[in-house]
This record gives sequence, C-alpha cells and structure tokens, in this order.
Amino acid sequence: QIIDDQSGNTIVSASSLEDKVKDKNIADSSGKLNISVAVGQVVAERAKEKGIGLVVFDRGGYKFHGRVKAVAEGAREEGLIF
Repeated sequence: QIIDDQSGNTIVSASSLEDKVKDKNIADSSGKLNISVAVGQVVAERAKEKGIGLVVFDRGGYKFHGRVKAVAEGAREEGLIF
C-alpha cells in the first residue's frame, strides 16, 4: 500500500490475489518471493499512474530481507524511488 501519512488515506494498493499480479506470468512453483516482486511492480505502476514517484518505504518493524525486500525490489524495478 501507499498511504498519505498526513490524511491517513490509502492512495494505491496491490495484493497477490489480484488478476493483475497473477497476469505477470508467475508459475505456481516460483515461490512467494517472485509473487512479492510482482506485487511491488503493480504498486509502482499504479503509483506512477497517479503521479507518485518518490515514497518512504516503511517496513513496519520487519527486517529488510525476504518478501519485504522482494516487494521493494519490484517497486524499484518499475521506477519507484525510496
């Protein structure tokens, strides 16, 4: 999700259950990391459509590795700047 901290409103979101994420041609055997990358890519695409290019990545207390890192990498691949 991309949230406006001042208003508390969600601006952009994506989920691994969405068709747009599933359409990224990810095989079921590819694992959760590749799905997380695809979620990051979709979030970044939607953010760019709304004119958002610079964000603060809040890990929510989680370490920056695994799926958290994969979401960030996917978003960066699509041009989102942290």
